[in-house]
Amino acid sequence: MALLPILRYPDPRLKKVASPVTQFDDQLAKLAKDMGETMYEAVGVGLAATQVDVHKRVIVMDVSENKDELIVFVNPEIIQASEEHKVYEEGCLSVPGIYDKVDRPASVRVRAQNVKGEFFELDCDELMAVCIQHEIDHLNGKVFVEYLSQLKQTRIKTKLKKHEREGA
Repeated sequence: MALLPILRYPDPRLKKVASPVTQFDDQLAKLAKDMGETMYEAVGVGLAATQVDVHKRVIVMDVSENKDELIVFVNPEIIQASEEHKVYEEGCLSVPGIYDKVDRPASVRVRAQNVKGEFFELDCDELMAVCIQHEIDHLNGKVFVEYLSQLKQTRIKTKLKKHEREGA
């Protein structure tokens, strides 16, 4: 089992835009497996490769109740989004202990590849829709707190720096 270190906001590496995956090999499969183990250990529902300082377009997600339905999205893209929006409270493994409301499309259709390079499409709503949009944002160099006001962003940075200084 290889747990990967998760970057913490406002680490500048979280701003890097991830590159498309072009090689579907054992190295990619290992990355996806390690990301899954890291996500489960951190008690998350999604993790983007950007968050573990690998700048490839890879996401792992498991929104199931029993945490036994890991989905790997390679080169994911939203191909359809509902006009209806919904506000959900979001959190992030890169922004520990911080939760806030974000307005996003209520449902989306995603096209991606699996670790073997095979294409698939998935209709997502509820938590899955929120999670896939949140994780794709990471691949594009955006963290959910960037949807919040400048004042809230400053307060979050200050709070996280204080926790870091205190060794929390």
